[in-house]
Amino acid sequence: MKEKTLRELHLRTSAVVSEVMEGHTVVVTRRGVPVAELRPFRRGARAHTLPDREAWLARFPRVRGDSGKFLEEDRS
Repeated sequence: MKEKTLRELHLRTSAVVSEVMEGHTVVVTRRGVPVAELRPFRRGARAHTLPDREAWLARFPRVRGDSGKFLEEDRS
């Protein structure tokens, strides 16, 4: 893992990106504190998808009545 300062990244962006493309991971620091990590993009990585909201809600039983009243009764 290589370490570059924010200034180096600003001045040599193309060279740093080339290093990352070669497979290296680069940690970007600001005043000695790590603030970012650059790593090669993995092709074919599965994108995280959100679950179907409607299907998720359909799993819960339907309640008749006013939900506000249910909450009031539950709190008392």
